[in-house]
Amino acid sequence: MQAILDATISQGEPIQELLVTHGKVPTLVEELIAVEMWKQKVFPVLCRVEDFKPQNTFPIYMVVHHEASIINLLETVFFHKEVCESAEDTVLDLVDYCHRKLTLLVARSGCGGPPEGEGSQDSNPMQELQKQAELMEFEIALKALSVLRYITDCVDSLSLSTLSRMLSTHNLPCLLVELLEHSPWNRREGGKLQQFEGSRWHTVAPSEQQKLSKLDGQVWIALYNLLLSPEAQARYCLTSFAKGQLLKHWEKHGKTCVLAAQGDRAK
Repeated sequence: MQAILDATISQGEPIQELLVTHGKVPTLVEELIAVEMWKQKVFPVLCRVEDFKPQNTFPIYMVVHHEASIINLLETVFFHKEVCESAEDTVLDLVDYCHRKLTLLVARSGCGGPPEGEGSQDSNPMQELQKQAELMEFEIALKALSVLRYITDCVDSLSLSTLSRMLSTHNLPCLLVELLEHSPWNRREGGKLQQFEGSRWHTVAPSEQQKLSKLDGQVWIALYNLLLSPEAQARYCLTSFAKGQLLKHWEKHGKTCVLAAQGDRAK
């Protein structure tokens, strides 16, 4: 909370400086992945155990929410290049984490975004907790997108293994194009365009619909960094498949990419 407040008022960011000075960024990344594994391996088992009916699910909720807290903090501090550099070798693990979240986001894009946070009278506390975790997963993936974009801002200082993982192993440019194609943070309800921002859906006024949303901008800037920086260009193998995927979307939205990149550098 203090890190977000400091970033908002732009009066120095002591939390970010302390994390770098004391070498705590790798610890945050390790915690992030540990909680992710707990949610994948342990939490589903707890939900399936029939005789496990805790009266208070708040301790479990805190573990589930811990992942969201960490990724939110990383999104806030990774804006600064020195934070990315202080992550050292764990930045490779963070790239893998972001790739997993964005792949899941693309896979679920056909479901119309996150589930609505509405409870049911027949559901038990653990079922309610599962619904909250599903909604939280969508928001975590959007935060991971921002973190990945900030990592691409440091492409000139990333290790060769990290660049290879981003461009060759995961082929992030093609994944980002798929995100733009589906835009899971946009939906239409009752003929009106809605965008997901600030943990809820907002109706976009007709006069604002041609403007680039923050999340679209993050994707375009990440693409710009991965495709046009000299370090990435030298290591990205532009196959015929990759070229077809990129050009397909460029023909539809190419001007948006240029405006997004120019706008970011103007700021």
